[in-house]
Amino acid sequence: MICNFSILRELRKQHGMNIADLAEKSGVSASVISKLERNQSVAEMETLYRLAKVFGLTLSDLISLAENRTSHTIGAEQYKSGDFVFNRVDYGNMRSMHAIAPPNAKLSRPEIHRDDYEMCWVIRGKVRFSLPNESYILETGDSIQFDALLTHNYETLEESEIFIVHIKKGKRF
Repeated sequence: MICNFSILRELRKQHGMNIADLAEKSGVSASVISKLERNQSVAEMETLYRLAKVFGLTLSDLISLAENRTSHTIGAEQYKSGDFVFNRVDYGNMRSMHAIAPPNAKLSRPEIHRDDYEMCWVIRGKVRFSLPNESYILETGDSIQFDALLTHNYETLEESEIFIVHIKKGKRF
């Protein structure tokens, strides 16, 4: 992957430095920093190491920032599950779903869950939420978080709009 060291400009601005300040603190010439920020030069490891230190980063952290985009955009996928109409976006570490459903709609799809935490926020309406030994009535503005591997059910008690987020758990082993 090609590295984009324009990230140096962003880091410098975040730390309230101009090129001369960064040059003084790192021992790297201002002209080299300027060329790196404009991606007009190939960086040497020693140079990157010295720049990374100024920002409190490791060399690998700085290279990782330069290798990866700082944001990722995707479009929503629309689908229907039972009486719920969903718009979903998936990223590597999370899944977000916005749903609208009429009264008495039910949803229970444990087969779609990974080893995630799930959070449900009721944007409007009233929803009965059930776990194996618990049941809650969630109203506009209420939310709940739980281990998504537990069997759980949603039932709308009136027309409802909900926002569900699945967040991957960290590695356990």
